[in-house]
Amino acid sequence: MSKALALIVDDEADLLDLIRITLGRMDVEAVTALNIAEAKRQLERHRIDLCLSDLSLPDGSGLDLVQYIALRYPDLPVAMITAYGSMESAVAAMKAGAFDFVAKPIDLVALRNLVDAALRLRRRSLPLGEQGAASENPLIGSSPIIAQIRALIAKLARTQAPVFITGESGTGKELAARLIHAQGPRRCGPFVPVNCGAIPPDLVEGELFGHKKGSFTGAVADKEGLFQAAAGGTLFLDEIAELPLPAQVKLLRAIQERAVRPVGAAHEIPVDVRLISASHRDLVREVEEGRFRQDLFYRINVIELRMPALREHPEDIPELAVYILNRLAERSLTRNQSPCPSLAPEAIAMLQRHPFPGNVRELENILERALALCEGIVIRPEDLYLQERPGPRSSLDDPQTQPGLGQTADLTDRGQGTWDLESAAWALGISQLALCYRLKRLGIGPVQGLWPARDRRQNQGIGAGHGQC
Repeated sequence: MSKALALIVDDEADLLDLIRITLGRMDVEAVTALNIAEAKRQLERHRIDLCLSDLSLPDGSGLDLVQYIALRYPDLPVAMITAYGSMESAVAAMKAGAFDFVAKPIDLVALRNLVDAALRLRRRSLPLGEQGAASENPLIGSSPIIAQIRALIAKLARTQAPVFITGESGTGKELAARLIHAQGPRRCGPFVPVNCGAIPPDLVEGELFGHKKGSFTGAVADKEGLFQAAAGGTLFLDEIAELPLPAQVKLLRAIQERAVRPVGAAHEIPVDVRLISASHRDLVREVEEGRFRQDLFYRINVIELRMPALREHPEDIPELAVYILNRLAERSLTRNQSPCPSLAPEAIAMLQRHPFPGNVRELENILERALALCEGIVIRPEDLYLQERPGPRSSLDDPQTQPGLGQTADLTDRGQGTWDLESAAWALGISQLALCYRLKRLGIGPVQGLWPARDRRQNQGIGAGHGQC
């Protein structure tokens, strides 16, 4: 097997020699160039496996070389050499298509890690075992929007740039993060998911960065943090908007320095981690309202991936439903000897009309209930226990997107002097109990018996709490 070949582009002869010697000890050969024009000639002469380029070159910017390579040699990973503390330049390089960056003065350990990851990425074919691992949780769907998401995930897997995944709850943000990890050069390393909202604020620092024995009450032994646990792999920070501001400051430093300091430690520890974060909140608004640091948002949002709501691609619901039903049936001990039920066409049509405020997670819950309660081998509309309603239902995963009390009152009283709490609650995407609470806070709660005549007949016999406060 021939040695890998790297192209090093820099106008400092001493730095070229240092990198060439370091790569030689890794059994990687190197050719050099002092400027962009010479680098282009080397690319034409040789089959390059990795390019390392300085950001500032005599005849232009290294970003120009990144764009040139991305256009003509899309499979070639390019890493940038940036001046110390120039994170803005590093972020700009990764947005332009750079694989990763290393800062001057060059840390040889970081350089070796970068070269290893880039060469793994250059090997196009996955080992058979890893191909299976990457397809265990596929992104289901044939719609154009899902095809675009798949293509973008494949591109994101080829870079080490931080990725920020947005989307409503239940749209598959963690699945997208796992696919980016599984298709990238770090797939052999760990994937460590963290729900930031589930960590108590006073424990966040210790959980993320670790702590030393005796650093606080209860610290009876050294503990490795989640950054260290994800070394060589990917750290996925879900619901990152839930992090308290003091933890955001420490996270920003960890990202910039690629090192963490455990609680009670005197020195920082280098960490080789790719960071992927996600939130269902609008971080731009969180920054404007002072709940999220702007500089941290800039660091984590190098590349944004938006996961679409299920109502944006209802044509994928039949395929998704079949996949979910098969998976649920395999897990069900009561159905292991019987065929997996199928969905009647009427049931599929009902699902496609449903607005799914809970997205794919809600679809899975509906199908799991239908699978448990249906008596035959065909799931019919009545087995879904869905109540079809006219008009869309809003998704209110984020409490800050919920309507105000004034809006609630407007939607409840439709100008007729009558109250239809059930329809109003549906239109707002909240429960009748929540609607009653809001109305009582306004002091305008409806009086029992003020339902429209058409609804009074339909609601006879309904117990307390239905249609009244």
